[in-house]
Amino acid sequence: MAAGRVTSAQLVRAYLKRIRAIDRKGPTLRSVLALNPNALADARALDAERKIKGARGPLHGIPILVKDNIETADPIATTAGSLALKDNMTGRDAPIVARLRAAGAVILGKANLSEWANIRSSHSISGWSGIGGLVKNPYVLDRSACGSSSGSAAAVAANLSAAAIGTETDGSLVCPGSINGIVAFKPTLGLLSRTHIVPIAHSQDTPGPMTRSVADAALLLAAMAGSDPNDPATTPADGNKADYMAVLGRVSLKGRRLGVIAPPAGVAPTETDAVFLTALAALKSAGAKVVFTCVGDFSDWLRRCMKQHTSRR
Repeated sequence: MAAGRVTSAQLVRAYLKRIRAIDRKGPTLRSVLALNPNALADARALDAERKIKGARGPLHGIPILVKDNIETADPIATTAGSLALKDNMTGRDAPIVARLRAAGAVILGKANLSEWANIRSSHSISGWSGIGGLVKNPYVLDRSACGSSSGSAAAVAANLSAAAIGTETDGSLVCPGSINGIVAFKPTLGLLSRTHIVPIAHSQDTPGPMTRSVADAALLLAAMAGSDPNDPATTPADGNKADYMAVLGRVSLKGRRLGVIAPPAGVAPTETDAVFLTALAALKSAGAKVVFTCVGDFSDWLRRCMKQHTSRR
């Protein structure tokens, strides 16, 4: 976009076409719950602004999906996946969404989720909602996409948007992030506002970025972080937020201790075990100290793994 080879409007149209092709049809991922009818107009306005004033920053004109328990001012409901909220048009942005807009992001639409963020019942189905149906894992369609930010993760993995926002109370960012092979993490409670996000637990809830790279996650986190007078937990946030992209340039694994829980024998195919060991070797070569942790009885696999790991020192 900086070079003028592509516009935000072209990006939005490309993502909408891909969503129609593989989310609504084809493999039918069901990761996108609703599309923002204002997205294309917003993108055109940002393209015009770029020509006149230049870009606001690296997120200028970038299409982003938002989990559908987070309010946006666009003419789409915030449902938490539930039919009870199918007409819940609030007409307001959650502070994190307002911050994304201020950074130049385009809200492409709402992502599907586990209904009520997996607090529907003690027997809720991970990745399913009454409004959106079951989110499919784009890598293996009959496997779980995990929840509750299943739609956000699957959409990013399938390249249906440049990035997405999810939320977590207990595992709802990191589980779908892991299962769908993307970057997702739970920010420290109080760094990002929870105002106008359907709540579960004030002591645990937080939104967070879901992206295809660590750098993209850092950009989103920087845009969303900050204090909110309506969320007391964020009082110190302005003083705690940082230039996360600058920090990435100084990151090193040298001297870092990484705890590893080795999978027991027979749980994964031999090929998976080999990939696991290769990853451990890569971490060690980058300077990390790998510390093994075993839960329960030592398995033959763990003994072999530790023996092989020790022999490489």
